[in-house]
Amino acid sequence: MVPDNKRLSGRVEGNIVSIEEKLLRTRFVVDSGNPHIVIDKKKCEGCIEKPCVYICPVRCYQKDADSISFSWENCVECGSCRIVCPEGSIDWKYPRGGYGVCYRYG
Repeated sequence: MVPDNKRLSGRVEGNIVSIEEKLLRTRFVVDSGNPHIVIDKKKCEGCIEKPCVYICPVRCYQKDADSISFSWENCVECGSCRIVCPEGSIDWKYPRGGYGVCYRYG
């Protein structure tokens, strides 16, 4: 952990802060029981490449034997998964007001 007095303009001691370091500082307010992303497993089964597994910056999607497991609680709301899904199996919307992700670095 780097003390706050060592931070300057998104840099830590002259080094650029990594995306992983920035994500560690991201605050989530999870709307339990009310997912903002729902996957249609039937449509998902027809997808061979499964690009959502590779595009998600926080690895919410994991490839299992023949399917995809998904954890919406850590989603950073980038929307990449819905754009890259060739089957249209991702029903994505922003979380309700007051819930979701709050970025420290904007």
